[in-house]
Amino acid sequence: MTEIPLGMPQLPAPDYPAEVRARLEEDAKAIIARYPGSRSALLPMLHLVQSEEGHVTRTGMRFCADMLGLTTAEVTAVATFYTMYRRKASGDYQVGVCTNTLCAVMGGDAIFEQLKEHLGVGNDGPDMTTADGKITLEHIECNAACDYAPVVMVNWEFFDNQTPESATKMVDDLIEGRPVSPTRGAPLCTFKETARILAGFPDEREGAVEASGGAGPASLVGLRLAKGETRPPTRIVHPRGEATSEEGE
Repeated sequence: MTEIPLGMPQLPAPDYPAEVRARLEEDAKAIIARYPGSRSALLPMLHLVQSEEGHVTRTGMRFCADMLGLTTAEVTAVATFYTMYRRKASGDYQVGVCTNTLCAVMGGDAIFEQLKEHLGVGNDGPDMTTADGKITLEHIECNAACDYAPVVMVNWEFFDNQTPESATKMVDDLIEGRPVSPTRGAPLCTFKETARILAGFPDEREGAVEASGGAGPASLVGLRLAKGETRPPTRIVHPRGEATSEEGE
């Protein structure tokens, strides 16, 4: 029988430098104070440590455990469950291409393949990030914007109705530092800055809060119909095929 070497046990994670830990502790205390139970602060705390290093490191998980009175195993279980927490170093801009059914058939698969070839990256591990550290490319199961398919997200901001050509131009602009504006929502910032905002700290960029928003016009048509604010532009088939005198109005 072949023996499998067990190797040396992993050493405890190193701590942050003193000045970094002091700054993070101040922020962590502000986060924890929002919750009646400290362990409820774990999700924003993980965003906080992610904003420091660009991904959730063993040091970051140790910090969360210390501040919240949890074990590192409990923190690791949460950090590895949610895909929004990165476990490896990644780029300034997380470019997620939806490859779920609707986006895929509308062109999402073609966009993803084009970006992989154009950027020279893969879809697993360190190969997901460009050599200059600017772009991390990944496929997303759903960007929750099916009415704008195919959709690409950059640091969780929407780029709707994309094509391989428009997505390629967008990543080139990001790499070259040219201005890039989402289809809707707040202006782009780096992934670290986005993580800090997700931790619950205000976005202090001028006009960013006012620019942020939710659904676009295509998403709101059903709500407007339900409120009687607009009439349906096409024929509606009623239950059991019963027609209405308002058809086509």
